Amino acid sequence: MIFGLDAFAPAVAALIILVLFVSFAREWRAPEVSALAAVAVFLVLGILTPADVVKSLSNSAPVTIGAMFIITASLLRTGVLEALAGRMRRIAETRPRLAVVSFLSVLAAISGFVNNTPLVMLMVPITVALAEKLKESPSKLLIPLSYAVVLGGMTTLVGTSTNILVDGVARHYDLPPFHIMEVAPLGVCVAAAGVLLVVLGRRLLPDRTTLAALVGGKQTQRFIVEIVIEGDSPYIGQHPLDVKAFNEGDRRVVDVIRGDASLRREFADVILQAGDIIVMRSAMAEILTMKEEGAMKTPDSPRTQGLQPLSSRKSVLVEVLLAPGAHFVGRTLRHLRLRRRYGVYPIALHRRSENLGDRFEQTPLEVGDTILIEGAPEDLKRLVDDNDLVNVAEPEVHPIRRRHAPIAIAVIFCVVMGSVFEIMPIEGLAVIGAAVVLATRCIEADEAFTSIDWRILTLILAMLAIGTAIDKTGLVDLVAGSAAPHLMQVPPIVALAAVYVFSLVLTEFLTNNAVAIVVTPVAIELARQLGVDPRPFVVAVMFSASLAFATPIGYQTNTLVYSVGGYKFTDFLKLGVPLNILTAVMAILLIPVFWPLN
Repeated sequence: MIFGLDAFAPAVAALIILVLFVSFAREWRAPEVSALAAVAVFLVLGILTPADVVKSLSNSAPVTIGAMFIITASLLRTGVLEALAGRMRRIAETRPRLAVVSFLSVLAAISGFVNNTPLVMLMVPITVALAEKLKESPSKLLIPLSYAVVLGGMTTLVGTSTNILVDGVARHYDLPPFHIMEVAPLGVCVAAAGVLLVVLGRRLLPDRTTLAALVGGKQTQRFIVEIVIEGDSPYIGQHPLDVKAFNEGDRRVVDVIRGDASLRREFADVILQAGDIIVMRSAMAEILTMKEEGAMKTPDSPRTQGLQPLSSRKSVLVEVLLAPGAHFVGRTLRHLRLRRRYGVYPIALHRRSENLGDRFEQTPLEVGDTILIEGAPEDLKRLVDDNDLVNVAEPEVHPIRRRHAPIAIAVIFCVVMGSVFEIMPIEGLAVIGAAVVLATRCIEADEAFTSIDWRILTLILAMLAIGTAIDKTGLVDLVAGSAAPHLMQVPPIVALAAVYVFSLVLTEFLTNNAVAIVVTPVAIELARQLGVDPRPFVVAVMFSASLAFATPIGYQTNTLVYSVGGYKFTDFLKLGVPLNILTAVMAILLIPVFWPLN
């Protein structure tokens, strides 16, 4: 370590970790950026060497997670998951009372074998449609959707990236690898009880209005109309909002275009000039009224007011969700120039419980944001397809390779069974499975690599390097050694509970994968110093780093439904806290049953 600070290495590492966790909680930067910055600091200080960073790449977890993303995407592209979703919609139509129970139960079962985030992205539009059929607010179903998927993900090793990651860290500390169904007995018990509580407890959730309903409401069919200001127009020199013809009835000025530039951002100071194009949103009746009143020129209307209609297109309002991997993440609507590229108009931006108002075009976009956009249906579809967005009100439509569905199903079956019978480590099976679905064209190469959440993989790789740093500095031994004397006087199950609760509290406010990487080594070393088997403690971290329901921060799927459902932060507490208590108590009591402490 440089500057001769070797004696202070544990304190320096602890300080860096503390700052990193504060950055996660305060969202100073994206989690993967903060983690990479921490790795850079460790390198500069000499705590990490380049060889240490390269060695962290050898961990099996990122390879397994990336391969499982590809296999999950193949299930989407071959229509396997859509077929299950269609079945659930039919149940909602024919037996609505069973719809919610069957919907959440099937989701929990599916999520044990596919990545949670893509599954939630697929199911958000279907959940909104299901809520409409049940005549309920989507907010009654979106949090249950996320919770059911998280609960189901704990039934297998590959159900969530956190499980795979904890397994990878445990292997590094010389623990035997987990096989794919090892956590199933505990996971199924916890998931069954959790889903039952979610079904019964969703009445605690509020009726929230989605952004599209809030801004657009139940409206008649609308059109986007473009009108050019001619040289003889009496409106030259006026502000658009002062022109009665543009603002009567159901007419609304959306934009003013001068040359090829939009003047939306300077709208308060716009004075109309000859050649300006007024973009209005209006019902067809209002367009006809303007023509009858002579406000717009028509072939048989000699009386005009210097306005020439350029075009009139059907307009719809859609709410789109920014999922992980969306091209918009980190950029502003101002720089995206959606009007020029797609002919659509952003109306509002919703982040968590806040509508960002006048700031929305200058605000960098984040995963989980929802944007209300207006435009022609064909333009909006092109926007969604080109940029990996999720249309909240409409399930994604893409070519489905149904003839390849049996191959995709066979691949996931073989990966599971191969791991159960320990034919090969899970990372090898996952890579083979990914290769098979690519080679058989269940999914094309560009689709496969687009489906991988590179932000998660970057975060994981950075945190693995950070895990190496805290191990090298002796911070793991120091923390475990400080806690062990206090826990030696109590039964081992109390120490297990302490690890579970500590990890759970951290996960509620930080990214769960980061918590898993930092806490797992401490849990292993603590168990060894207490003279008990470390494996139950590893399982405690595995479950507590995923089963965090009380905040939208605890798990990425919670973040995805946060804005879509129009939720407030406190809405997650209403159902999340009871669910946290139930799952924690069950896990703490059952872990020693399946993995004896002594």
